[in-house]
Amino acid sequence: MSDVKKQLLDKIANKTAVVGIVGLGYVGLPLATEFAKSGYKTIGFDVQSKKVDLVNAGHNYIGDIVDDVFKEVVESGKLSATSDFAFIKDVDAVAICVPTPLDKYQQPDISYVKGSTESVAEHLHPGMVVILESTTYPGTTEELLMPILEATGLKCTEDFYLAFSPERVDPGNKQYKTKNTPKVIGGVGPDSTEVAATLYRNVLEGGVYEVSSPAVAEMEKLLENTYRNINIGLANEMAIICNRMGINVWEVIDAAKTKPYGFQAFYPGPGLGGHCIPLDPFYLAWKAREYDYHTRLIETSGEINTGMPEYVVDRAMKVLNKNKIAMNGAKVLVLGVAYKSDIDDYRESPALNVIDRLNEQGAVTTFYDPYIPEYKHKGVVHTGAKELTDDMLKAADIVIICTAHACFDYDRIQKCSKEIFDTRNAMKDVKERSNIELL
Repeated sequence: MSDVKKQLLDKIANKTAVVGIVGLGYVGLPLATEFAKSGYKTIGFDVQSKKVDLVNAGHNYIGDIVDDVFKEVVESGKLSATSDFAFIKDVDAVAICVPTPLDKYQQPDISYVKGSTESVAEHLHPGMVVILESTTYPGTTEELLMPILEATGLKCTEDFYLAFSPERVDPGNKQYKTKNTPKVIGGVGPDSTEVAATLYRNVLEGGVYEVSSPAVAEMEKLLENTYRNINIGLANEMAIICNRMGINVWEVIDAAKTKPYGFQAFYPGPGLGGHCIPLDPFYLAWKAREYDYHTRLIETSGEINTGMPEYVVDRAMKVLNKNKIAMNGAKVLVLGVAYKSDIDDYRESPALNVIDRLNEQGAVTTFYDPYIPEYKHKGVVHTGAKELTDDMLKAADIVIICTAHACFDYDRIQKCSKEIFDTRNAMKDVKERSNIELL
């Protein structure tokens, strides 16, 4: 064992290693908190000064983190934040947890990963391990990060270690958090894998699964989310077919999931949202073209899911037509703009596209979400209603439920509304259903 590796493993074992987390969002801040809770001095890096100030003041802004725990690790000095990447020189391990969006051509935008890696490279020193957690296409770690880091003159697996460990964050999940979710790790060479795996095993309780390379770990993450994308696409297509046949798709799914093997229930909705599932299949499809392969199934499911907001508006229009009301000028109330229930995250939320399409059709659209008083979409800030009143429900020609928040009083919504289009089966327990239309 080399002296560099031994010294780093010793620091990890006795928790004298300093950990850096680049990107303090839904992935980075919970991870930083877990490292700090475990006894590691942790420094968070973010270009947004607002986030840095909030962290240093002990103010938590991520729902999955316990406020008191967060405040405690900050006040104890175990967790701090900065926008000055010069402090990378003080860390022994750094995890990069920055966004990987798509550009306007639906192609991977890895500028945040590249920029963060360059910032790390400026202060890279012997005895460090660098771990990329941002979801990306296979090859990113070895083809993008490693050349940038080695341009410093330091050699991977000799002077520093490099690995990929895909983030697994499910906002609002009551059972699985960063702490108890298994981690997959693939390093550049066995030494990198060992160092990165040892670091995470000292912090997380979900276990660590080692794979042979960063590319395997990168592809594994894309498989996870493409699996969900495709199955949700199937559920959405079934919803369209069932509607035309006059069959309740929700009842169909409930019946199918009684089978104890060979079936996992996925549900339709107004489209896909979140930081991964709507985007990751495009990363895989983009990379596959480099190998002269067209990902037909993946792209078809993407087309189905992307088309759901338009389908929702078309169905809402048909509901209004039954009452001889045109969509142009109709008063439409959208309930919920978060991409999933009971969270304040609206990244890639299909509700935003539903609202856009309603407005394009001339509807007078308002929204209410108890978790999201306003949102920014395509450069425009949209402000919602401050509270959901009976008068607001009664005034709407149609209420569209886009997010099934548990705090909504669905019986009251049913009683006060003229027409309801429920895209989530949120009102399944409401007995009076004469004004409810299901997706």
